Amino acid sequence: MSTIVVWFSCGAASATAAKKTIEIYGKTHEIRVVNNPIAEEHPDNKRFLNDVQDWLGVKIESCINPKYPDSSCESVWSGRKYMSGIKGSPCTQELKKKARQYWESKNEYSHLVLGFTYDEIKRHERFILTERSNVIPVLIDLKITKKDCFDYLLSEGIKLPAIYDLGYPNANCIGCVKATSPTYWNHVRQTFPDVFQKRLEQSKGLGVKLVRYKGERIFLDQLPEGAKGKAMKNLKQVECGLFCEELDEARRG
Repeated sequence: MSTIVVWFSCGAASATAAKKTIEIYGKTHEIRVVNNPIAEEHPDNKRFLNDVQDWLGVKIESCINPKYPDSSCESVWSGRKYMSGIKGSPCTQELKKKARQYWESKNEYSHLVLGFTYDEIKRHERFILTERSNVIPVLIDLKITKKDCFDYLLSEGIKLPAIYDLGYPNANCIGCVKATSPTYWNHVRQTFPDVFQKRLEQSKGLGVKLVRYKGERIFLDQLPEGAKGKAMKNLKQVECGLFCEELDEARRG
């Protein structure tokens, strides 16, 4: 019996993808669900993971890069002396991509499933071109959107991660350094002032200007409170999956 691995990111989409994969392929394949724990995620993500694990009836395994046993983005930034730039962020490379590659070196599988939704077809296509082609686009094939994932989990009695209730569009790390939007960083400053201060201190120490305001990169302490990006009144998505990217809407902020 061949194995399908589902990469679970503590978000609504990957939870839905795991459930649908089990329903469709569970009788013909071994289904393994694997998570990359990240220290900077909201602590409620662990509660969500446990709830989803009970719902799936499959143990959610943990996979880390042994070079960073604390699974901390801050450790990666300190070690690499780099936080974010045009090539993305090293935390995704070290804590997700290389962690996945380490897992793959120790385990056999035939296909993988990611939480790409029907409104993310281009992301799926880019992944299979730049990473690997043995991806089963479960949510795309079923035409399930990100909103559908939220609705589905709620209908199943699964409480969404608390980070969503705080106005964030995904369950990524708090203070994601791939974000450049003034809207995003002022939201972090309001909801998690301690995290904002940590990102400020570390980014200034490394000389990294994380936010773009009025067309220029600036340090976080130069960002006026209440400032918002021209292209966005509300928060947009910055995705942190098995590759690192800032979505186009946020990039224009």
